[in-house]
Amino acid sequence: MTKTALTGVRVFDGTRLTEPTTVVIDGPVIGSDTSGADAVDCTGATLLPGLFDAHVHLLTPDDLRALAAHGVTTALDMACWPRERVDSFRGRVPDVRSAGLPAIGPGGNHAKMPGMPEEAILIAPSQAAGFVARRVAEGSDYIKVVIEGDLLDQATIDAVIAEGKAHGKLTVAHASSVDAYHRAVRAGADVITHVPRDGVLDAETASRMAEQGQIAVPTLAMMEAVTTGLRPAGDDYAASRDSVAALHAAGVPVLAGTDAFSAPMLPVPVAQGASLHHELALLVAAGLSEVDALRAATELPARYFGFPDRGAVREGLRADLVLVDGDPTRDITATANLRRIWAAGEVVA
Repeated sequence: MTKTALTGVRVFDGTRLTEPTTVVIDGPVIGSDTSGADAVDCTGATLLPGLFDAHVHLLTPDDLRALAAHGVTTALDMACWPRERVDSFRGRVPDVRSAGLPAIGPGGNHAKMPGMPEEAILIAPSQAAGFVARRVAEGSDYIKVVIEGDLLDQATIDAVIAEGKAHGKLTVAHASSVDAYHRAVRAGADVITHVPRDGVLDAETASRMAEQGQIAVPTLAMMEAVTTGLRPAGDDYAASRDSVAALHAAGVPVLAGTDAFSAPMLPVPVAQGASLHHELALLVAAGLSEVDALRAATELPARYFGFPDRGAVREGLRADLVLVDGDPTRDITATANLRRIWAAGEVVA
């Protein structure tokens, strides 16, 4: 079992950078005993926990390679099928969790996606129990429902969320309009992904989210790509940016996710891996501090998606680590100055 001592490195501890110290990678975990370790001089560099992207869509092994090469050691897929494809991504780098097949309404953009299975389309609350039970049987790590306009009525949305929780699963709602956000909050989804593009989320809804313990994954990189590339009527990136500010001000936990997707659907693609670093910069531009943005890609997704073994640089935790040049607590773009990446203690090429 290999052991590596990273010497002279400043560590992001969740609130600040430490003074230069030594961190030991002892096999797949972070250790403390330097005896017999190969020393790596990390003077001038910063050590971060391995990064999460809390909203991706996986299609091919190339997606995994791109994520890993940019320091993403845990990827939360928000729609992937069939089960065999999802399973083919598991046990690799990055470590993947997936919603599998999402619940959607009839006739919308998601229903028109190539290869979308018929069983994803729900038209009544009575279908929710069977849909969720099949996802659980397939191994979905959380249950996702897509809210597009009124294609799914509130009762069906509520039923999917309730069934997911009854199975002990985290529940995720797609919502990219003010109305969809209201529906997702009303249903009690644990996680709401995206932010409105058609208006700024009202303070009352943001406060209710905070009170209910709901979290947000804004995917500003995708919101920017859609509003500047496709230019839908009535959509404005400023609404998405200001909605993040409203969520953050209300105390809603904001997590970093990109909605990265390698299929050629947008004039401005949201690339796997690289887009996470852009997402962090967009979060800072929306009002989060650099420290808040770093926590959005490390500690917070680990906490809210149930990964007690990672998300921090601490003895005993999984050695998912990212070494960068510079100080990302002062300049968030430094997260892209990648020097070396480890996943469960192994160097990522």
